[in-house]
Amino acid sequence: MSIVIVDPAICHGKPVVKGTRLPVSMIVDSLAGGMTEAEVQQEYGLTKEQIRAALKFAGDQSFHLLPA
Repeated sequence: MSIVIVDPAICHGKPVVKGTRLPVSMIVDSLAGGMTEAEVQQEYGLTKEQIRAALKFAGDQSFHLLPA
């Protein structure tokens, strides 16, 4: 079962945690901004498994840099 889904009908097709409208990018940005995993859990009502799945999904993505 996938925890992170991409559905064009939810949040304009952005990757979200299944069963929520919480984009993966918001979880990553919150952690990058200094929130702890426990704070993210409490703030967004997520489990550790959901947070880790979001981080794994974000880390698995290929990024292509565009020329400046």
